[in-house]
Amino acid sequence: MAFDSKVDSSLYDASRDFNEVWLRICAYSDRLRVRGIARIANELACEGLTLGLAGGVVLVALAIPAFRETSEDWLKRPELAVTFLDRYGNEIGKRGILHDDTLAIQDIPDVFIKAVLATEDRRFYDHFGIDVIGTFRAASANARAEGVVQGGSSITQQLAKNLFLNNERSLERKVKEAFLALWLESRLTKNEILKLYLDRAYMGGSTFGIVAATEFYFGKSVKDLTLPEAAMLAGLFKAPSKFAPHVNLPAARARASDVLSNMVAANVLSEGQAEMARRNPATPIDRRREVSPDYYLDWAFEEVKRLADEGAFGQERVLTVKTGLDIFVQHSAESAMEENLRRDGKRFNASQGAMAVLEPDGNVRAMVGGRDYGASQFNRATNALRQPGSSYKPFVYTTALEAGLYKPNTIVTDAPVCIGNWCPNNYGRSYSGSMPLVTALAKSINTIPVRMSLALGKGNAKIGRAKIIEMSHRMGLTTNLEDTPSLPIGAGVVTVLDMASGYAVFANGGKRAKPYSAIEVRNGRGEVIWRHDSEAPPQQIIAPSVIADMNFMLHRVVEGGTGGRARLPGLVVAGKTGTTNAYRDAWFVGFTGNLVASVWLGNDDYTSTRNLTGGVLPAQIWHDAMAPILVGTEQKPLLGIDVKPGAAEKPVAANTPPAAESGRGGPMTLSRRSYEALNDVTDLIKAAGPRQRAAGARMSKGAGDFGAAATPVAMP
Repeated sequence: MAFDSKVDSSLYDASRDFNEVWLRICAYSDRLRVRGIARIANELACEGLTLGLAGGVVLVALAIPAFRETSEDWLKRPELAVTFLDRYGNEIGKRGILHDDTLAIQDIPDVFIKAVLATEDRRFYDHFGIDVIGTFRAASANARAEGVVQGGSSITQQLAKNLFLNNERSLERKVKEAFLALWLESRLTKNEILKLYLDRAYMGGSTFGIVAATEFYFGKSVKDLTLPEAAMLAGLFKAPSKFAPHVNLPAARARASDVLSNMVAANVLSEGQAEMARRNPATPIDRRREVSPDYYLDWAFEEVKRLADEGAFGQERVLTVKTGLDIFVQHSAESAMEENLRRDGKRFNASQGAMAVLEPDGNVRAMVGGRDYGASQFNRATNALRQPGSSYKPFVYTTALEAGLYKPNTIVTDAPVCIGNWCPNNYGRSYSGSMPLVTALAKSINTIPVRMSLALGKGNAKIGRAKIIEMSHRMGLTTNLEDTPSLPIGAGVVTVLDMASGYAVFANGGKRAKPYSAIEVRNGRGEVIWRHDSEAPPQQIIAPSVIADMNFMLHRVVEGGTGGRARLPGLVVAGKTGTTNAYRDAWFVGFTGNLVASVWLGNDDYTSTRNLTGGVLPAQIWHDAMAPILVGTEQKPLLGIDVKPGAAEKPVAANTPPAAESGRGGPMTLSRRSYEALNDVTDLIKAAGPRQRAAGARMSKGAGDFGAAATPVAMP
């Protein structure tokens, strides 16, 4: 009772003391009460403080992801600088950034600095990293135009994107860019920011930085730039691929004129000086004849970056990479693609194409990622996901043959079959009845692969399709194949390169053929630091007996089936055509014992072609690309197919250098200058062809018995 009494007394005393303190606080607060305008100001200040604190918390939350992009050594962080060689050691291009600190900002001509600032960021030396006025101006102009016509990013923001971010168009990227711009401004001077920007910006033509761009486009030092040249280079920052003078000189000169107008508007150039520069525009070096397989180089650079991230090169960052690219094969593939699309593309409503050429071990010899790299750098050979149609069926057949359920002479029945409420139809919407399995593949019957999925799953098509997907990934397809009833007839999505890789398993006797470009890598001192042949040897993934049966059937597709246009005289060719619903995609994937090539045609916007099938243009492109390379060469055998007599009349490849034929040393090739000269001669002969035929026609009219037309000379 005494303890309870003490607790009650203590609580009472505490409550009384608290009330007294509270009353004193209230009395004191009453003396601080404000009224009228002072109260309004006080309320606004309090609300402002509250919102400011909340906004500060939000800003910190948004800034943390941006600052995670930085590191203590971000300024000194080495970037890969890669020089690429073809399979014979000739330089074919460069990728990456080699930071050039040898040229100070004071050594760059003032006229170029003014051109850049007048065009990219007039208030560069006045703002704090974000040009608020310029941002509102750009937003207003874009709103009026209902599209993006002006950019509001300052030079500091653009540098932040180049150093830490990518080109993704998203709100998150813009927020990070803004915070990183403020971060850069707090750590670097304005001149340091400008110098970094001029050194790191992409300038087209696979060049980074003003030093490399000046050398590439004009063959001179930055110090010697003239006003027209400075204006043309300053115009590249907006869209280097679009305004690169070696790609589109009229567009580059029009852009240079806009830069000159900007300089006049910024009061750094008189109208008379600008007009004089317009009348005497810059003339870049003609590099149209220089071979630059840009799609191949972009893909090869990604491979080198992956190897570098895995530590294959240690701390080395200046690299020389010997690739498997063959300029002759690349030129043949590009020419075949462009000539066929230019001639028949409109007729079939097909505007784009892609092609990959591999050796059976996976070494990529050529790559066509689209018709015009200057217009679009999107690599359709490696990044476009398209349905393969019937060209996917060999993966299904291989799964069924490996399971021991079928042989090439197994009799199968083409008749209606349904899985749920889905029932596949053949191309002609008819059924052919019983036939050998080899004939079903040659005629590209759709019901047979669906029946195979049921047989593989012992009546459960889903289990059967799981086995087909596993086989597809084992053979080299890397994309996610969605499990649908129509998967066996090619309803998944694949890439052109993956399809070539998968078919390479047939060409090499059943070994996994992962695509690769790098054969050998040297450091800046010329020392070999990595070789592809030091990697693990390819793994046998399919039994040779299964490969032999598949090659036999795929050979029949070309000899007597849908792939007839791909036949090459004296050579054993195997392959498969493919056409998707609504004619959106057309494929031909073919191979010999020497090379594997995958061809795709279609449209980037997925619109339908005009009844284009894989056996028409894709097979024809394959034929036209491979004929100059393979006809007359020594043919490597295909497992399961006997080489025809006389197929190897000429033991030396068409593109084999003379020294290799005579045995006087290692592989050699024509120099780039010789290669360009031969191309010039070829163009002259082609141009003279119509005149020669016209002259022959005139001779035939007046020559009596001498009226036989001259036999035209076939050009490679």
